[in-house]
Formats: sequence, C-alpha cells, structure tokens
Amino acid sequence: MTNIPNLIFAVIMGGLMSLSITLATTLMRVGFEQHFLWAWFEVWSVAYPVAIICILIYRPFASNLTITLVNKLRQ
Repeated sequence: MTNIPNLIFAVIMGGLMSLSITLATTLMRVGFEQHFLWAWFEVWSVAYPVAIICILIYRPFASNLTITLVNKLRQ
C-alpha cells in the first residue's frame, strides 16, 4: 500500500510533469490555434492520471537505481 507522502508526491509531480509535457507537445503539434487550450486539456486529462500511476509504480525502482549509481560513482 502506498503511504500518504508518496501519494501526495505523485499527485503533485504527476500534475507538474504531465502539464509541462502535454503543453509543450500540444503546442508543437497544433500550434497556437483557436482551440489550443481545449486540445491541450483533452490530452492532459488522460496524461495526468497515467503520470500519477507511473510515478507510484516507478518511484521505488528509480530511487533504488539512483542510489546504486551514486554509490558506483563514489567508488
């Protein structure tokens, strides 16, 4: 079970990352057209929950890999 701090982190980080990435990719794909914000919101509304789930799944792996790599670099 995920603890509350990890869940809060995933919600905040997932929101920030999905917002940034979908904003940039939607802008590159459709440009500043009349319906840009709606197109971006449609993409972001899918990406945000996916980002939260991915962070909850991948965070332990990424943390362990980071520790391993930092320890190897220190040797």
